[in-house]
Order: sequence, then C-alpha cells, then structure tokens
Amino acid sequence: MLVAFSIAPSTSDESGGVAEAVAAAVKVVRESGLPNETNAMFTNVEGEWDEVMAVLKQAVDAVSAYSSRVSLVLKADIRPGYDGQLTAKVERIERALGE
Repeated sequence: MLVAFSIAPSTSDESGGVAEAVAAAVKVVRESGLPNETNAMFTNVEGEWDEVMAVLKQAVDAVSAYSSRVSLVLKADIRPGYDGQLTAKVERIERALGE
C-alpha cells in the first residue's frame, strides 16, 4: 500500500512554523526503513498495511511531544500484490508524457 500523509501539531512555534514537529514525524518514517519520500505538502510511505500504520502511529506520537492535539490527513492506495509503486506510478506518468 501507498500512503500519503500530512501531520502537524495544533500549536506552532513563535514564527507560526511547525517544522520541528513535522521533522520529528519524518525522522520516524525515514528510520522505519520503508520506502518513502517527502515533498512540500506530504510524506509518502510504502509497505504492508500493518507496518505502514505502525509507522504512522509512531509519527503521531512523535508530533504529540510538541502539542497535545495533532492533525493527521492521509490518503491510501491499497493494491495487494503490488510493490515498488512509490516510483513506478511516477514512471508510468513520465512515459505517458513522453509519448
């Protein structure tokens, strides 16, 4: 499965930023060993249901250290029998654009 998620604390630092809290969540994902990527709006992670959800829970817990209230937005693509889709989906689009 592929999961795109955005996580943020309900409070911000003095500048209105949430970078430190978000970085704590991204660190959890990167240390998980699951294929992942982070862009300006979301972090994408790929793996089996139980392992991805466990990582998301750990990421929420990491952000909870910054605020007692956490926002989590997630979108999942559940397609049993497929892996490597973090890059394969993009490659298919790139091929289509090249035609």
